[in-house]
Formats: sequence, structure tokens, C-alpha cells
Amino acid sequence: MKNDAEIKIELKTEPSSSAPKRDEDRVVRILAKDIEGRMNIYTGFTKIKGVSWAISNALCKKLKLDKYRKIGSLTDQEIEKIVIFLKNPEVPTHMVNRQRDLETGEDKHLTGSDLELRKEFDIKRLRKIKSYRGYRHASKLPLRGQRTRGNFRPNRMKAGGIKKKKKTQEHINKNIK
Repeated sequence: MKNDAEIKIELKTEPSSSAPKRDEDRVVRILAKDIEGRMNIYTGFTKIKGVSWAISNALCKKLKLDKYRKIGSLTDQEIEKIVIFLKNPEVPTHMVNRQRDLETGEDKHLTGSDLELRKEFDIKRLRKIKSYRGYRHASKLPLRGQRTRGNFRPNRMKAGGIKKKKKTQEHINKNIK
């Protein structure tokens, strides 16, 4: 048995943190969404909620960014420009996701948590005014005319099949005679 004084503690030294990180290893945060640095700019922007392929393409063209450049290679100034563009995109009205807003009447483009909140409020409004779509949302059924016979069954996984009947003594006696 060794004494505490005799036990040697060896520390493994890892490579110094001053080693340069590659751009692909970096994770970029845009509008509260982490995007891996090895993704293309064109594909990476679509990971943000509310940014479609069309908006991503418009962003690349408007800010003169190469679509196939890696997201990890973006500078802080470019990221700021991207955030400013996504908050108020200069695109045709048919590309924005909130046309003729009920409260203000203007065309908006929402992204991230703003989009999720607005969607929840819209569903609550539909339920409150008791519209057809509100009833369908409340009962968790499809809204747009799909058939419900084969799909949208809430208890599909719970089904256990047909239970076998237990044989009673009378049934057994009938079969013997």
C-alpha cells in the first residue's frame, strides 16, 4: 500500500488553445439559432425558422454573398448585416410570410420566436371566434380537407387487438359431449 506522499499525479497537457481554429469548426449564432460552420450559407440560413429557400437566395444576392461559402467563414460585420436584412427583408410582398397582418394591415416577415408566438396567437384567435378552423385545431384534426378515415387517428398506437375469451367450465363441458 502506498502513502499519499508516494502517489504521483500526472496531468495530461492538451494542445494550447492558441492553436488556430478552422472556420468549419466554428458555430455561428444568427437570430437565436446555432448553425454549424461547415454548412453552405444558402443551406444554413434555411435552418432559421421563417427563412425559406427563396429568402435565403434573396439574402445572398442582395448582400452579394457566395452561396457556397461556408457559414463559419463569415465575419462579425457580415453577420450583423444578415441579421438586419432578416429582420426587415427587402423582398417582393409575395415572398414575406405575413401579408396584410390583421392588426396593422401591413406586410411583415417574421422569424424565429416571433413567428412561433404569432402562430400561437392566430390559433387562439381562431378558437376564440369559434371558426371551423378553430374547431379543427381544438380537436387536432386536419384543417384543409384531407380525408380522416385512414390517417389522423389519435389512438392508433394504443390499439391492442382482439382479446381472447376465457373458456368457462360450461363451454368445456359442451365440447366434451
